[in-house]
Amino acid sequence: MDRLLRLLLETFIRRGNFRVTTSRGTTFTFGDGTGQPVSVRFASRAAEWGILLDPELKFGESYMDGSFVVEQGSIADVLAICLGQKTEVPHWARLQGFLRFLYRRFEQFNPRTRSRRNVAHHYDLDGRLYSLFLDADRQYSCAYFERPGQSLDDAQLAKKRHLAAKLRLSAGNAQRAPRLLDIGCGWGGLGLYLADFGGADVTGVTLSQEQHAIANARAAERGLSTRARFNLQDYRDIDDRFDRIVSVGMFEHVGVNHYETFFKKSAKLLADDGVMVLHSIGRSEGPSNTNPWISKYIFPGGYIPSLSEVLPKIEKAGLLVTDIEILRLHYAETLKAWRERFLAHREEVERIYDQSFAACGNSIWPRPKWRSASRI
Repeated sequence: MDRLLRLLLETFIRRGNFRVTTSRGTTFTFGDGTGQPVSVRFASRAAEWGILLDPELKFGESYMDGSFVVEQGSIADVLAICLGQKTEVPHWARLQGFLRFLYRRFEQFNPRTRSRRNVAHHYDLDGRLYSLFLDADRQYSCAYFERPGQSLDDAQLAKKRHLAAKLRLSAGNAQRAPRLLDIGCGWGGLGLYLADFGGADVTGVTLSQEQHAIANARAAERGLSTRARFNLQDYRDIDDRFDRIVSVGMFEHVGVNHYETFFKKSAKLLADDGVMVLHSIGRSEGPSNTNPWISKYIFPGGYIPSLSEVLPKIEKAGLLVTDIEILRLHYAETLKAWRERFLAHREEVERIYDQSFAACGNSIWPRPKWRSASRI
């Protein structure tokens, strides 16, 4: 087993300084010796077989259950080495990747019932969890850093201002409050901002019961219930017309099968002279599939789209693309801030859930592939 592990890993890890100790105590070093040394240890033969047979799924699972131990460096350092090779997928796992690409349309088939279940999996968690690493307004999407060293809270406020400007909203300038639809309204922070400072009449929709309750409670607390309403509703069931549509961090849950439906519905809901802003994670390479570990534990039914998959559907729906902005480095700073806050409260996360859940969260934000992803 040790020989097989060494043979396969040395064909994959050509860069970095990576030391591996097997469950039998044998130590191997891989890479070209550059960069910070990183050491890991397999605590079981099962973990070794898992990494060899299904690395994209079993790598994360073995870290979560403690059978893959990082002894020198951090999980972020391990991921930086693994995802910094010439290919992010070991050559012996490429067939699995191809099969998962073929399977992705079934995995991302998101009718209404399945969409609600997928959203509940990620968002209907203990309310204390998100308050531990998000900003005070609970913006769970890319912030907008206007200057180096800006705090996460200030950067998230800047993001809301930036979106309001793109939507051409300004309190007091319109003869009537423009009607705005917020698809995937989260905990209501953006909708409340656009109602309060953007002068909009806001309708937000979410499939998360937790977010729905909190968003309406926040609107009542701020005296904005008549100008900002949040509904527990699928966007496909809306039947109205709006001057503005905004969707932030929701499009990743739509799935490739439903892009045409999403944009055709948006076009139907949008006034003839309306403005829509879509704010989403985007992949820098072409169409692919969702990492199986991410799909199983973090975002079931989710997928990060490429521009080549999105733009044809926008054009087909009759919408005009007038602006595309890539906020790649802003997202890197956002993930960095989230991770720092999460690690600072990791013991609290473990008290709310357990060590496996905390390890799962710690594995999300260091991913270099996510740091290089774009926000559209």
